[in-house]
Amino acid sequence: MEPRPPSAPDVRAMTAELLALDRTLGARHAAPVALRSVRAVEAAGASAVARGAGTADADLADPADLAELFEVAAWILFDAERHGSSYRLNRRALALTRRLPEEERSIELLVLSVLSMQQAHLMRPRASLRTSSAVLARRGLPPRVAALFHVREARAYAQLGSGARALRSLAAAREMSADGPSERDPSWSWWFDRAELDGHHGLVLAGLGDAEGAAALLHAAVASDGGPAYRALFAAELARVLARAGAWRDTDALLSALAESAPRVGSVRALNSLRQAVAAVGEGRRVPRALRGTARDLTVLLARELPPRATR
Repeated sequence: MEPRPPSAPDVRAMTAELLALDRTLGARHAAPVALRSVRAVEAAGASAVARGAGTADADLADPADLAELFEVAAWILFDAERHGSSYRLNRRALALTRRLPEEERSIELLVLSVLSMQQAHLMRPRASLRTSSAVLARRGLPPRVAALFHVREARAYAQLGSGARALRSLAAAREMSADGPSERDPSWSWWFDRAELDGHHGLVLAGLGDAEGAAALLHAAVASDGGPAYRALFAAELARVLARAGAWRDTDALLSALAESAPRVGSVRALNSLRQAVAAVGEGRRVPRALRGTARDLTVLLARELPPRATR
């Protein structure tokens, strides 16, 4: 009797597990699971090819389900600062979405959103701007999706030094978000709420040198209840803004709080931002002794928490 071929992986269950892990524990904990899930799918695809039962991606699972798995894994690996693997999975997800009927291609916009954000994160603002502007040129975008891509556009403009354009893009995002969610918004856009918009608005203002405006918006984002685990990034970025502005009392209070929570922070991006905040303290002038002690303690803690690959 011939051995029974291995059963196809449950792609939807894998995606659900990854989403739950990412939301609650963050990318540090979800990244190994994401990589194992992708490898399991690839192994099943290779087995199917060897048996003549299909191609590596086709016929293994519904292309929409497979694209979503690759995209969720790509997002998690992005937040874990594993950019090579993240980029490759984003491209695979994008290729799969473009094989789908037009009415099933909503996930393509999520893929492009993450790609645009990753390009800006890696200081490739022109590439990020091309990605976001190409989406905004489309007709009939749902309001929340359009607002999201205006935020991506604003970040790219800020990195390019085009402050006026960045602020116009942010104003457009605010206007399109003013009425809250609409029936046309895709289900995957649930996380793009007021706190998310405030946080990214603050990041853009920080890039433009408006420390006071950035701090106010990042504080609002941090004060918001709930939200995905990666939003620890906004608290770390607030600490960096305060440190660069020389607001030592506020910096010490925030870094002390973050030192307590750092072992539970799942976003490697957030931990890297926290490391940059600590570096800003080290570069400051007339830094109080207590704050220097807090910064030293955080340096030791971050060296223990951040894996060697968690650098750009």
